[in-house]
Amino acid sequence: MLPAYAMPFQGFVGGLMIGLAAALMLLGLGRIAGVSGLAARASGLSATGTPRAIAAAFVVGLPLGALILEIMGADVPARFPGMATLITGGLIVGFGTRLGSGCTSGHGVCGLARLSPRSVVATATFMATGIATVAAMNALGLGW
Repeated sequence: MLPAYAMPFQGFVGGLMIGLAAALMLLGLGRIAGVSGLAARASGLSATGTPRAIAAAFVVGLPLGALILEIMGADVPARFPGMATLITGGLIVGFGTRLGSGCTSGHGVCGLARLSPRSVVATATFMATGIATVAAMNALGLGW
C-alpha cells in the first residue's frame, strides 16, 4: 500500500510534462531547459543564452502552473519547513548550480537524455548528496 502522500499517476503526468517542455525547448530553440540558467537569464544575471523574454515566460510559468492547479481544486499537499530554511536552502542550491554548471533539470533531465558524461557525474552527485542529507536530518531527528 502506498503512503497517503504518494501520487504515482500525478508524478507520471508531471514527468511527461517536464520531458515535453524540455524536448520542445531543445527542438524549438536549440536550448537546454535548465531552470537555473533560465532564471539567471530572466533576472539579468546572465547576458547569454535563451532570449530573455522566453526565459522569463518559462520561469513565471512554473509557479503559475501550480497556481492554476490550486484554483482548479487540485489537492496537492505541500509542507514547508519555514522561511529561514527555504532561503538558506535556496542560496545553497543557487551556489551549487553555479559551481556545477547547471541544476537538476539541466543535468538530470536534459543532460542525461543527451548522454552527457558531465551530467551523469552531476546527477549522481545530486542524488548522493540528497540521500546523505535526508539520512543525516532523520538521524538528528530533524526530518519532516
